[in-house]
Amino acid sequence: MGLQGFERRLERFVEGTFARVFRSGLQPIEIGRRLAREIDLRRAVAPRGVLAPNAFKVLLSSTDRARFEPIEEELVKELVQVAKDHASQEGYTLLGPVSVEIATDASLRPGTLLVAGNMVPEEGVASVTLPDGRRVLLEGGTLSIGRLPECDLAVADPNVSRHHAEVRRAADGNWVVVDVGSTNGTRVNGQRIGGSHQLQSGDEITVGSTNLRFEVSSAGQEPAREAAQSGPHEEARSGHPAAAPGTGRHGGPPDLGVPGAT
Repeated sequence: MGLQGFERRLERFVEGTFARVFRSGLQPIEIGRRLAREIDLRRAVAPRGVLAPNAFKVLLSSTDRARFEPIEEELVKELVQVAKDHASQEGYTLLGPVSVEIATDASLRPGTLLVAGNMVPEEGVASVTLPDGRRVLLEGGTLSIGRLPECDLAVADPNVSRHHAEVRRAADGNWVVVDVGSTNGTRVNGQRIGGSHQLQSGDEITVGSTNLRFEVSSAGQEPAREAAQSGPHEEARSGHPAAAPGTGRHGGPPDLGVPGAT
């Protein structure tokens, strides 16, 4: 059903302007069939059911890539749907969202293609929760923390250094907190760290007199926020944290309610 729908949609799409281009040679439906076959070949039985690939790379010859270029964006969307439909029909479990990348392999002859599928788990959404319940989503590679307004997370705490600490994503994908030479040091769960410290979901990061909670939740899942239950909650993006009225990255640091804040 999925491949039939894919074929009908692509046939309608390539009518008219692109009809002449696809009269011969590699056809879109062949890519869809190969992708479905790759899902079946790569499936694996696991305790939670039959797992299947969700990340695919389609390699085409230079000639075929040029032919498909005018409809490549639409083709990728349709191939993503083919993978979803096929997995659903076969009862397969996908570990994360479906992605399809089309690339060129100069060693391939026109009319031939390669499809590689991998199981890629869904990445968790990392965040830092402020004492007032606001949450900064860590979408970039680094979140700088300090007293200066230009820090990604500006903390109005006299015990916090101008440039105090950074939360970074390491090369292995894990998140770490790094003290960048602060005067009073950085603590994780009450223990002072030296240099870099790998974070676990639920860890409490202390800078000066301010406690921040690091959390990682599944995409689409709200992390637990004990502090947020006491009042309104805002989400902020890394680099542009939500700020109290009249404050913020470009109008002064967010006021975290620390006495003596400047």
